[in-house]
Amino acid sequence: MEKVKQQIVVKDLGVIDYQAAWDYQEQLLKENVQLKSRAADQLPKPTTNYLLFCEHPPVYTIGKSGHMENLLISEKELQEQGIGFVPTNRGGDITFHGPGQVVGYPIMDLENFFTDIGKYLRFLEEVIILTLADYGVTGDRSKGETGVWLDPHDKEKARKICAMGVRCSRWVTMHGFALNVNTLMDYFNNIVACGIADKKVASLDQELNRQVSMEEVKARLTKHFGEVFGAEMI
Repeated sequence: MEKVKQQIVVKDLGVIDYQAAWDYQEQLLKENVQLKSRAADQLPKPTTNYLLFCEHPPVYTIGKSGHMENLLISEKELQEQGIGFVPTNRGGDITFHGPGQVVGYPIMDLENFFTDIGKYLRFLEEVIILTLADYGVTGDRSKGETGVWLDPHDKEKARKICAMGVRCSRWVTMHGFALNVNTLMDYFNNIVACGIADKKVASLDQELNRQVSMEEVKARLTKHFGEVFGAEMI
């Protein structure tokens, strides 16, 4: 008998403050963890998997293992430029979120799929690689560096187009990926992106020399997410 596909609820939060999106993720994660923590005499209830899409006002975020020296401007300059700064509980170093970037936050119970964080990150990368391929852009992995890159094996050309950082509690994930679509690259001049000094950043519009529909990118990401995870996107 064919195994019933897991369902993933897709929600587009639109433009939302980073902290508000983080709080919402924490709420969904907590609800799922509580369902998994039910007493032995209670029947278990199924958890819900989510894929949240959003766009943030300009903000730099830094992960648990991040280094503050990778932020190259002062607090005063942040205020003058209208850019937020938020230390987070995800993995990874410093990155930028802002207009023209598709941010994806999967809140998924990996016990519904597989219990392997490394595999989960590779699956997220594969979703991005397949989406970029739809636009004729070749995304790739860089050994030992999470995320999706263009020309990672060429030191002169290597550039990161999608940053990733996740957190997992009781096998429920949060945080996720940030794909540069029509992102203003100037913001990255203020940081050592992801703590990697010798590689540049990229955006899909620059690679294609045209603006790209954010809605179209989200639709393609959703399609490939379902394919890679073998899930029904609802």
